[in-house]
Amino acid sequence: MVARPLLCLVLLASGAALRSRDKEASLANPIRKVVTMLQSMQTKVQEEAEKEQALYDKYMCYCKTAGGDLQASIDKAGSSISELGNKIKAGQEEKVVLEEELKAAQSDRTAAKAAMAEATAIREKEAAAFAAEKADADKDIAAVDKAISAISTGMAGSFLQSSGAQILKQITMSKHDFLMDDERQDVLAFLSGSQEYAPQSGQILGILKQMADEMKKGAAEAAAAEEAAIKTYDALMAAKKKEVAALT
Repeated sequence: MVARPLLCLVLLASGAALRSRDKEASLANPIRKVVTMLQSMQTKVQEEAEKEQALYDKYMCYCKTAGGDLQASIDKAGSSISELGNKIKAGQEEKVVLEEELKAAQSDRTAAKAAMAEATAIREKEAAAFAAEKADADKDIAAVDKAISAISTGMAGSFLQSSGAQILKQITMSKHDFLMDDERQDVLAFLSGSQEYAPQSGQILGILKQMADEMKKGAAEAAAAEEAAIKTYDALMAAKKKEVAALT
């Protein structure tokens, strides 16, 4: 019976001790919780700080390296801008020169075309004049040759009655470069019939042959001059056409 009260006292003491430990544990847990929380926050803050430091170090490294590259890029860009400015200036100066050359080329081309037109107009006038002179010379030479043939064959009388005699008279009076004055007077006297023609003397026939030779020589010289003028004109046209083509 004594053992039962003692057991009860032991149980009561054990329960009280247990309740005391539970109470202490319940009082210690909030503090531990706060401490744990603070430790966790400290760890987190430390990690964040380390991350921030890493980012900062990385940024500073970038600034140091990229800053040099950026300065190099800026210097290079400045050099490129200066070079571009020089090229633009040179281009503008070249443009001015080209514009002046273009104006000069246009002026030269206009002058070349004007020279071609002027030369063509002169050549056409010269050709027309030559054609008219040649026609007259051919007609006069034919008339003199006809007179020489008639007189040489003893047909002087019939010739003096023909229109050929009148044509020869006009030629004799107009061609002052081919006859001396006394020769002209002898031919005119012959054509008027005021003196008798003596075939054996050959005086009039010799004068007419000399006049015919001079007329043919003059015609040949005129033809040669015309041919030379044509060659000169053709050479000028070829040169001017080439010049115009080069200036176009």
